[in-house]
Amino acid sequence: MELDIRKEHTNRLDIIHGGTIASMVDLGGSLAVASRGLYATGVSTDLNVTYLNSGGKVGDTLRAVVTCDKLAMPASIVGKTLAFTSVQFTNSKGQVAARGSHTKYVALAWKDSRNIVEELSPRQT
Repeated sequence: MELDIRKEHTNRLDIIHGGTIASMVDLGGSLAVASRGLYATGVSTDLNVTYLNSGGKVGDTLRAVVTCDKLAMPASIVGKTLAFTSVQFTNSKGQVAARGSHTKYVALAWKDSRNIVEELSPRQT
């Protein structure tokens, strides 16, 4: 995902605000879980951001690669209730600007009738 940085995304130094990046970790993590077929993506249990370089200023684009690293299978498997996601942000200079991780509790999300997990699963031939 990416964000074209505008004034409302910046802090008093006129660079992207760390809270904006943290919000992108939250949203990105949820979308990564949704990409696996869960309609409801659970609730956050942990969110971490490490800032490495400036994310950019107004007019720059901040890019993020988001991955669902591990998704617990349905809650019938005792103790398998969490999803783990990670995000890497790159600024317009090509530098890694930040890294984030987002953990979500998904046990109840498996019960949603709007899930499409089976439709997204690889087909066995």
